[in-house]
Amino acid sequence: RMFHDDELEESEKFYVGQPRVLLLIYALYNTLVARSEMVCYFVIILNHMISASMITLVLPILIFLWAMLSVPRPSKRFWMTAIVYTEVAIVIKYFFQFGFFPWNKHVDYTKDKPYHPPNIIGIEKKEGYVHYDLVQLLALFFHRSILKCHGLWDEDEKGDSSSNKEDTDDELSLTGGRRDSSASLKSVNLAASVESIHVHFPEQQTAIRRKSSSSISQLSHRSSFSSHRSKRDILININHTTLSLYFLQCRLCVIKSHCGLCCLRTLQVYVPIRQFFYNLIHPDYSAVTDVYVLMFLADTVDFIIIVFGFWAFGKHSAAADITSSLSEDQVPEAFLVMVLIQFGTMVVDRALYLKKTVMGKVIFQVILVFGIHFWMFFILPGVTERKFSQNTVAQLWYFVKCVYFGLSAYQIRCGYPTRVLGNFLTKSYNYVNLFLFQGFRLVPFLTELRAVMDWVWTDTTLSLSSWICVEDIYAHIFILKCWRESEKRYPQPRGQKKKKVVKYGMGGMIIVLLICIVWFPLLFMSLIKSVAGITNKPLDVSITITLGGYQPIFTMSAQQNQLQSLEPNEFNEFLRSYRGNTAALQFLEGYAREDITRADLEGNSNSLWTISPPSRQKMIQGLRDSNADFSLVISWAIQRYKNMKYLISHFFPRTLEEVYPYYIKAPSDSLAKPIKQLLKDCKWENITVSLVKNTSEEWWVLDQLGKRQKTPHESLELFIFSDKVSPPSLGFLAGYGIMGLYASVVLVIGKFVREFFSGISHSIMFEELPNVDRILKLCTDIFLVRETGELELEEDLYAKLIFLYRSPETMIKWTREKT
Repeated sequence: RMFHDDELEESEKFYVGQPRVLLLIYALYNTLVARSEMVCYFVIILNHMISASMITLVLPILIFLWAMLSVPRPSKRFWMTAIVYTEVAIVIKYFFQFGFFPWNKHVDYTKDKPYHPPNIIGIEKKEGYVHYDLVQLLALFFHRSILKCHGLWDEDEKGDSSSNKEDTDDELSLTGGRRDSSASLKSVNLAASVESIHVHFPEQQTAIRRKSSSSISQLSHRSSFSSHRSKRDILININHTTLSLYFLQCRLCVIKSHCGLCCLRTLQVYVPIRQFFYNLIHPDYSAVTDVYVLMFLADTVDFIIIVFGFWAFGKHSAAADITSSLSEDQVPEAFLVMVLIQFGTMVVDRALYLKKTVMGKVIFQVILVFGIHFWMFFILPGVTERKFSQNTVAQLWYFVKCVYFGLSAYQIRCGYPTRVLGNFLTKSYNYVNLFLFQGFRLVPFLTELRAVMDWVWTDTTLSLSSWICVEDIYAHIFILKCWRESEKRYPQPRGQKKKKVVKYGMGGMIIVLLICIVWFPLLFMSLIKSVAGITNKPLDVSITITLGGYQPIFTMSAQQNQLQSLEPNEFNEFLRSYRGNTAALQFLEGYAREDITRADLEGNSNSLWTISPPSRQKMIQGLRDSNADFSLVISWAIQRYKNMKYLISHFFPRTLEEVYPYYIKAPSDSLAKPIKQLLKDCKWENITVSLVKNTSEEWWVLDQLGKRQKTPHESLELFIFSDKVSPPSLGFLAGYGIMGLYASVVLVIGKFVREFFSGISHSIMFEELPNVDRILKLCTDIFLVRETGELELEEDLYAKLIFLYRSPETMIKWTREKT
């Protein structure tokens, strides 16, 4: 060994011999130390999500627009700013907790008001007002101690001081030759004009920077940037010199006017910010990376949160179920606005990624950070009428958006990749990528939208149809490549039959799937009411009897307490009464005890019989005429949930024998039917009708003779059998019926399945390709020359690809196995 130390070996053996739980704790601590800045970011964002005030809003914005954009790491100035700001925030919150402030006298009344000024600022009185701030301060000091242990705390300060010294030596060379800024100000003759000031350009250092920058450009592989490196260095030096002149002019004007002081203060703030973003957009070197996929996934998660929790971004009166809102042809405004904004940001992000413009990404980052924070913490509380800290869905959406901001800042800091080739799912050839890629292509309009966006924001000579043709060929060849690689990994010897695992696994699954599709409507309609059906009891039962078309003689309705379910003993007795009646028992099998309702209607009509004397005399004459038919009309109406009425009318002779139905079935359609299977000898019940007079008033009284529930007074009894209805969540499918499901679902799916099984012979020459490596390489070459700007070569390679698919003989040669 080159180096041997007994203590180090003993220490290593000691740690290896520790329990696994202790080793896990060590590993977690080391991870915490390695990512301590991420811990600080997380605590700051968590504090802002819980507090949601202007005091805690500053640090999250500084994180996304300063800390995460700093190269290679946040400077000491940022961490000191965060520490001092947190300490000041703690003191301010503590100071405003005293009760002598007027807004602290009605805390219970104003604590839930989102636009109450102390709540917006963050100085309201509450329990635990400073807990998360103390945790935030503890995390910041923990990160500070780690930087001090590794010697990184004062590293930036030393580098800044040395660079500032060099810049001062180069830029502020006055006639006196003094370097210090304060000393140089003293040495300047205030009566001298601005034109007499000489500025020496650092020519030698410019040459050195140009040389170093050109060598760095060879390592960074940024072709669009390296060709202009030397010109940029000269412009940087000129800009430094110009800014130095501006500073000097302002310092000279301080004594003469106050405008010079304001200009100096403005430049002291503007110049560092401008230089920070300028260095970010034009870095000396760049470790390019590609995190667009992760940003897209974060946006997708936010999109899903909006779809399933859109009610949290609107008024409290908004429907909590998107399916019910869409089924009523109502699109909530909050849902529409949020979906369009989220989808628009995803499209803009894709455009910036394809154009590889860091400046546009920086501008987009600044707009998004300020816009989303302003909307989430100032507009949304007013829309939802509740504080952000009480909106769990909005907090989850904001946290995922913060992850997107972090990834976006990392993309800006590292720079966009030089080449964007193919889909991110086509980087390897295995089953996972294969099925994910096919699932990606099955999403409606996603493949088409991606292809058109790529064509719009990518420099190419191909037309849109040619572009789509190349994309389709590449997708098809990638799928074939995945299948060929799987055949190599799991080879099938010649002359050997397929294993039962493969046959029963794949074939059995397809058989079960096809059977389920064929019998899906019958199974669905039978199980939807028997298993998941909901009992729909009647709310109102009404009976109306009319003689010969004259004024109704009897009207009565039963509601609430008059509508009773059968008791278990009554239901059992009801079933025993039909023992031996096969038709009745077969009918009763489809109903449970809770589906049967007994309606007790009073025998006295609830309305007076008002009829004119001529009509009364004419009706009496018609009843006395034994040779003429006189009709009796009995109407019943059953009102159930959703105001569904079931009405039927029957005409009978003038006799009142066998006129009362007694058992009525209330199905899920619009027609209530009498149940003949439950009647004795299929005959309806008899009722008695009598007219009661009281001075000038008169009304009719009806009584049923064969009632099950014996009552001492006149009354009518009616049994209603209610069919179960489908749940509201599945009503959109159950509403089609069996034939509708067959026509709309089974036949459509069957059409696609038939195309899969019957169209194979027409695509043999494109499907059965033994080796697709050459075609895949040709597609990749088209992508490559497009990225490098060789557009003429792109046209030639595309023509070669089209000729290959037009010539079967050439295709056979290109797809042979390599020898």
